[in-house]
Amino acid sequence: MTSPAVMATLQVVVLVLVAAGAVLVVRTRERVRLVIALSVYGMLLAILFFVFQAPDVTLSELAVGAIALPLILLLAIAKVRKPE
Repeated sequence: MTSPAVMATLQVVVLVLVAAGAVLVVRTRERVRLVIALSVYGMLLAILFFVFQAPDVTLSELAVGAIALPLILLLAIAKVRKPE
């Protein structure tokens, strides 16, 4: 069993990573890189939920935020991209 101090430190580290990931998503301008950053952000959120002991929300975030949403966005970008 981990001590409360270790868990609190881990939670703070993951929260800082999630905040940094959010800034990365907002600052990214190129569409494909934005989708990749969004997928990484979804993975960070899943890790955050796991650290806060919410496994059901973790699985939902993995399925939707880290896999399904980026896939849908990449397909939409490929569909509307004009031939050069």
